[in-house]
Amino acid sequence: MIEQKSAGVVVYYLKDGQPIFLLLKYPSYWGFSKGLIEQGEDEKQAAIRELEEEVGIKVENFISGFEEKQTLFFKFKGEFIRKQVVLFLARVTEQQANSTKISWEHEEFVWLNLDDAISRTRIKANKELLKKAYEFITEYEKQRKLF
Repeated sequence: MIEQKSAGVVVYYLKDGQPIFLLLKYPSYWGFSKGLIEQGEDEKQAAIRELEEEVGIKVENFISGFEEKQTLFFKFKGEFIRKQVVLFLARVTEQQANSTKISWEHEEFVWLNLDDAISRTRIKANKELLKKAYEFITEYEKQRKLF
């Protein structure tokens, strides 16, 4: 079995105080920006690079305290692959969201509220990840308003 390690980002912006999430269309599912960690990169560097390559959005930092891991199993070109993915959380501006441009790696993209994003993705782990991100964002934004 081939072992792979990837990093990615759950991206959102706020519209009327509510998070709007970015989903990317892969050939068989909707998911998040992510990709293999290249030699010499750490997880965060890889996630930042992948986001910029895949959708043209540059982020400098992630929201501290949010880091989720997923393990995926799939078959590619006859080989079984076990991929570990670490996902971070990043807030972008609405202007950045409006300038989203996908690369050749994806078929399309959408920015959706929580309910619509959960409905769009068919992978249970991604549905749960969206819920966790929403809860984290809600608390994070509440704390930001206090300071």
